[in-house]
Amino acid sequence: MGMAGTTGTGSTTGVSGTTGAGSTGVAGTTGAGGSSTGAAGRGGTTGSAGAGATGVAGTTGTAGRGGTTGTAGTTGTAGRGGTTGTAGTTGAAGRGGATGTAGTTGRGGTTGTAGTTGTGGSTMADCSATLPSGGTAHNSSNASGTAAGMNWTIWSNGSGGSITTFDVPAFKATWANSGDFLARLGLQWNSTKTYDQLGTVTAQFSEKKTGDGGGYSYIGIYGWSQNPCVEFYIVDDSYKTMPVNPGSTVNKGTVDIDGGTYILYTRNTTGTGGSKCGSSVTSWVQFYSVRRTARTCGQISISQHFAAWAAAGMTLGKMDQAQILIEVGGGTGSIDFPVASVTAQ
Repeated sequence: MGMAGTTGTGSTTGVSGTTGAGSTGVAGTTGAGGSSTGAAGRGGTTGSAGAGATGVAGTTGTAGRGGTTGTAGTTGTAGRGGTTGTAGTTGAAGRGGATGTAGTTGRGGTTGTAGTTGTGGSTMADCSATLPSGGTAHNSSNASGTAAGMNWTIWSNGSGGSITTFDVPAFKATWANSGDFLARLGLQWNSTKTYDQLGTVTAQFSEKKTGDGGGYSYIGIYGWSQNPCVEFYIVDDSYKTMPVNPGSTVNKGTVDIDGGTYILYTRNTTGTGGSKCGSSVTSWVQFYSVRRTARTCGQISISQHFAAWAAAGMTLGKMDQAQILIEVGGGTGSIDFPVASVTAQ
C-alpha cells in the first residue's frame, strides 16, 4: 500500500478585536487537510479575545482558510513476473514470480518448455541371449540359402569354414585358416530398389567371439549395391583394436549414430570372383562406417548410415543386400550371434 500523506498543519484562529474601537481579531486559517490516505489536518486554535474598552464594534474577522490537502502516498510498484524456467533433460517447469513488495501481486512465470530426450545408443537387442540348440551347419566355400525368414551366405577364397543357421534369427560361424572368410545373415533385395525406397532398415545383434581373426576382421553389417557397384561395411567390432582401417582409404568425416561416433571411409578395390555386380566387374568402390569404440550388442540403424554416406557424397546404387557379418583374414576361431536380425519397414 502507499504511504500516508503528512498531516496538514492547522492555522491558528485569528485574535478577536478589542471591544470598542478595536477591530475584531482575524480568524485563524483552517488546518490543512491530510491526504486521501493520510490523517486529517488539525484545526486552528481559538484566538484569544482582544482586550479594550467598549466602543465601536470591530469588523468581523475573516474566516481562516482551510489547510492544504496532504499529498497522497505513492502506489507500491507491482512485482515483476518470474523468469521462464530453464528446460532440462525432461524440462523443469518455470518457477513462479515472487509477490511484489507493497504493490500488486507479481504474475507467475510461464511454464518452462520440456527438454527433448537425449539420443542414446539403442540396446533393443537381448544382450544376455544365448545361442539356440540344434541348427543346421553349412560347410562350403561359397553357398547361400534361407533361414528364419532371412538369407544367409558363406564365402571364402580358402577352405575350412562353416555357418550354422537356426529357426530364429541367429547364427554361428567357424573358420580355420580359411583365407578371406565371410559368413552373414540378413536381407536380400536383388538390386530392385534404392535404399530410400526400402523404408527404415535396422539390425539387432549380439555376439560373442573366440579365437582370432587373422590379419583383419570386421563384425557388423555388410552388403552391396549395383549401378554404381559398391561393397559396404558398418563395423561395430573386430578381433583387432577399434577403430580398424582397411588401408588406402579416403576419410570422408564422421557421424554420430546409435550412441557412438563412426569414421566414414571410401576405398577403391579390385578382384575377381568376389563382386556381386557381375563377373565383368573387376574394380569397384568400398564404403565404410567404422565405430571408434567396439561394442558387441545393440541396434545398428542401417538407414542412418546410408543417409550419412549420401550427405558425404558417397552414392549407393540399387540395393542388393544388407546382412549381419563376420569377415576374417585367416586365423582360427568362431563367433556366436544369438541375436542376428535385419528388418526393413
